[in-house]
Amino acid sequence: MSKANPTPAGQPRPLAEIASYHAHIYFGDAAQRRHAEWLRQRIGERFRVRLGSWRDEPVGPHEQAMYQVSFATEIFATLVPWLMLNHGGLSILVHPNTTNPKRDHTVDPIWIGRSLGVHGEVLGEEDEAEEALEVNTQPTLEA
Repeated sequence: MSKANPTPAGQPRPLAEIASYHAHIYFGDAAQRRHAEWLRQRIGERFRVRLGSWRDEPVGPHEQAMYQVSFATEIFATLVPWLMLNHGGLSILVHPNTTNPKRDHTVDPIWIGRSLGVHGEVLGEEDEAEEALEVNTQPTLEA
């Protein structure tokens, strides 16, 4: 068995492996930053999520400025399609949080918009799966 696929051949990995999700919303120039701000406000108005700090410089495995959105598995089916329709050309990495952060970011993510580089070598292959962080939004609008 490889570390990328820890289950025997023919055995699917269970959805219960996923404790939560992160969406990393990347931006570059001033126009992209403005759209990232717009998107962040709209997300907070519509979804019970944890909006992370602005990272104006690359951090961890991420090659570009970004902020993170932490969310529970229960809202994946509404938040991710909403991001697909509203990303406005921004690149967004959506990954599960399991017990393998490296695999989560480099093998099992989905990309909305253009995919960017991720430095998986700085991530561990074993950790506790991160539950969705306590929400810091109070949605007032429907998705």
